[in-house]
Amino acid sequence: MAKTQRGGISTVSIVAMAVGTALYAALNVFFNMLQLPGTQLVALRPSVAIPMFFGYVFGPLVGFVSGFLGNIISDAISWGGFWWNWDVGNGLLGLIPGLIVYILPEDKRSTRLGLVWSAVLAVIGSIIGMGFASFTDYIFGYGISTIEEAIYALFLPAAVTDALNGAILTPILVAAYYQAARGRARRA
Repeated sequence: MAKTQRGGISTVSIVAMAVGTALYAALNVFFNMLQLPGTQLVALRPSVAIPMFFGYVFGPLVGFVSGFLGNIISDAISWGGFWWNWDVGNGLLGLIPGLIVYILPEDKRSTRLGLVWSAVLAVIGSIIGMGFASFTDYIFGYGISTIEEAIYALFLPAAVTDALNGAILTPILVAAYYQAARGRARRA
């Protein structure tokens, strides 16, 4: 199993950042085509579970980089540009689940308690990340003129969709990862 680091960057972390970024970017490009009606470019994105998973397993820095860079790349491909505040918000989607390194020891992260934590942190990450992105659109006047528009056209659709996808898919990915890691350890 990967040793999750609290600080510093290891070779495993760099590889995990690269894989997480590539997976998130590729899946986002596909899912960006599935826009939610009545929103401003909010898509149905089960792919949010990727940075959440990478954060949970490899730590907050890996989760942040996977979400941040993955979103930059997918937005550049899908829309021909990037939006810094949404990239930071997507980074927060991965960073928050990575805070598990300060909550549970690694040997407890694959238990039922750990899986519940992965779902809870995915929901919190969705609220914080999409809240940051949505409300900075309003604060800086990026196409949003009222707080109501920020709430109803951006925050609620993005946060709810990401929270549901993250709460369901992140524990599944975490459980599969730790099961595979235990299998490899038995064969070694």
